[in-house]
Amino acid sequence: MSNGFMSIKDVAGYLKIKEQTVYRLLQQGKIPGLKLGGSWKVKQDHLDRMFEEILTEKLNALKN
Repeated sequence: MSNGFMSIKDVAGYLKIKEQTVYRLLQQGKIPGLKLGGSWKVKQDHLDRMFEEILTEKLNALKN
């Protein structure tokens, strides 16, 4: 990983899930990423922010 950009393999290792799952989630738009030159790229900051937003929503739902 360089400059905060992650490949499918990097994301799989970071999230501890299979590369196939990462690929499917990217195609479905459930993980933010771009396909550049035939390769998917994900910014770690965007991934972290996505998880933070999801957790915040879930915590707020539990409070209500």
